[in-house]
Amino acid sequence: MNGDTARRIVIVGGGTSGWMTAAALGRFLGPPWQVTLVESEEIGTVGVGEATIPMIRNFNLALGIDEAEFLAATQGTYKLGIQFEGWGGFGQTYMHAFGMVGRSLGLLPFHQYWLRGRAEGLAGPLGDYVLNAVIAGQNRFAHVERRPGSPLPAVPYAYHFDASLYARFLRRFAELRGVTRREGRIAEVARHGENGDVAAVILTDGTRIEGDLFVDCSGFRALLLGEALGVPYVSWAKWLACDRAVAVPSRRCDPLVPYTRSIAEPAGWRWRIPLQHRTGNGHVWCSDHMGEDEATTRLLAGLDAEPLADPRVLRFTAGRRERFWERNVVAIGLASGFIEPLESTSIHLVQTAINRLLDFLPSGAVAAADRDGFNRLAVWEIERIRDFVVAHYVCNGRAGEPFWDYLRTVDLPETLAERIAMFRATGRIVREGDELFDVVGWAQVLIGQGVIPDAWHPLADQPDRDQLAGFLDTLTTAYLRDAERMPAHADHVARFCPAGDIDVAA
Repeated sequence: MNGDTARRIVIVGGGTSGWMTAAALGRFLGPPWQVTLVESEEIGTVGVGEATIPMIRNFNLALGIDEAEFLAATQGTYKLGIQFEGWGGFGQTYMHAFGMVGRSLGLLPFHQYWLRGRAEGLAGPLGDYVLNAVIAGQNRFAHVERRPGSPLPAVPYAYHFDASLYARFLRRFAELRGVTRREGRIAEVARHGENGDVAAVILTDGTRIEGDLFVDCSGFRALLLGEALGVPYVSWAKWLACDRAVAVPSRRCDPLVPYTRSIAEPAGWRWRIPLQHRTGNGHVWCSDHMGEDEATTRLLAGLDAEPLADPRVLRFTAGRRERFWERNVVAIGLASGFIEPLESTSIHLVQTAINRLLDFLPSGAVAAADRDGFNRLAVWEIERIRDFVVAHYVCNGRAGEPFWDYLRTVDLPETLAERIAMFRATGRIVREGDELFDVVGWAQVLIGQGVIPDAWHPLADQPDRDQLAGFLDTLTTAYLRDAERMPAHADHVARFCPAGDIDVAA
């Protein structure tokens, strides 16, 4: 590329990652940039539902997308967190909710006081002190921003939506902003003889689509980064042993809960994602411990309503590409790597990759230093998210099941081993840089999985027993009172963003 010619960006693949990328580039890039997306209607997507985390709101806001319009178009609902069932032990449930955990006192995070209160018989479950968990437990929702001077926190939230409808919504958005869509399957990837960059993709009908910068959104296949450029794949199967998923939509079942469910199974876990028109269901499992027929049977037996389609199976290996940007190709989404959907981070990784691409957008020839910087940041980010997901598995309490017993014994990544050891000793959590999951997220998951520290911070001993009891009681009373003033989640959705009737089997 050079400053005197049009700068051609070619996105290979549609779906959520492709159209998110196209929408952002269409929104923020003008002439001389030309953005083309190549996809084929012959290549389908699972698209039974998608769960997100609150940062998706920043993406939509940056694009200028109206929330009510977006939710209506995608059959979306609200999400306050994830409920984990059976992970810390059989019959045990906890919620990893968005937002604050309790309130800090002085220098310490709330969970340090909670640890002391638990030891002295003063504290209930940690979720009793998380406003989002209390609201979710009552199946309520309201838009609540933090009020000046109020001790009550805001109610951060994310969304559940139909992924295929979100891609369709973003396609309209992107095309209105100058993005060109080309229909067709790619038969060949042409490369420059001099430097090995990708020069063009050639469709089965012979059409040649040239570009200066290519974005690989072709899914697990990684058509450009993996197949054409040969960037190796780094497997994380040692820690994330699940390698199969089967998904099926079912009819909507009330009450319409404002959270995702993650239900532990003998060789993996099931998800349940509530949308306006149906429920997204899936079973993620390890093929070394369970066959496909049994995994599918367990999924169908666990549905709470009639299935709307045949189950579809997906094979994968958790991990990442060794590099995310190679030559003039940047991989976004599944083409760059995959962490199973346990903490709803897939779309977030697409979002941050798009932000990073815009930050490192070349004005001419791609500089090696820029590629290296991009790759370093991308690897750091995804490996910290990997550690958080792995922690759910290695800290499980499901004794007596071979899959779960094995995972409690694996050698951990050094970064995760140090974090768990520190928490077990003192309850201390150190957040590094701008890693995605913060102190309150780690505290909810580790405590929810039964990891109780041996000690708490000495400053948590400063309030006397009566002061600590009063502090804890005030929080639970205030949160229950605040939740009871909110409408039912289904009522809020019906009033704010009703989607209307569509073919639920589509």
